[in-house]
Amino acid sequence: MRLPPARATTVLVILTSGVWLTTFLLKIQDLWAIKAGFIPARLHGWESGVPSLPFWITPLSATFAHGGLMHIAFNMVMLAFCGRYVEMIIGSRKFLWLYVIGAYSSAFFQYLFYPNSQDPMIGASGAISTLFGAYAVLFGREPQIFASRWFNQVVQILWLAAAWSILQILIGFSESPGLMLATAAHIGGFITGLILIRPMLHFHYYNKFKKY
Repeated sequence: MRLPPARATTVLVILTSGVWLTTFLLKIQDLWAIKAGFIPARLHGWESGVPSLPFWITPLSATFAHGGLMHIAFNMVMLAFCGRYVEMIIGSRKFLWLYVIGAYSSAFFQYLFYPNSQDPMIGASGAISTLFGAYAVLFGREPQIFASRWFNQVVQILWLAAAWSILQILIGFSESPGLMLATAAHIGGFITGLILIRPMLHFHYYNKFKKY
């Protein structure tokens, strides 16, 4: 299967992978996680003792911080696959906006559930979950339950959100106690993609045809 070309997706994959490789080779992954990771407790004045990036940018900078090889590899495969198809539909600019909004919304959901956590949340999983939510709506089959298409779309969003949430919770329970999975961030990011993709799609094609 040949994937569609997507400049923004490719750039994100290269940049994110490049940052991970650099921190891996310099052996500063733990330090970078504290500097760039999203730490909820920082909003209340907690300091790690390590000079870090401004708190407001960390939901985005955290997407450029990853743990081991499997962490970065899985995220980049998901980004390369889902990202290309979403970008193909809504265009590069709106794709990047969706990615950034997903990064911030996933951090917001993580904060809601763990406001005092001093553990850095790292990885692009939250933003990628947003893309995955958008992909699920764009390429999923809309249920034919009601005569109104709007109601069918609401049912589709609710069903996908429930299924993804249950999956993430089960994965969270299966992890060992020493590991912290950003379940809330994944759920929040996915829901963001479900909600935003149709308005962005309509806006994209409205502007496109408005030119003609």
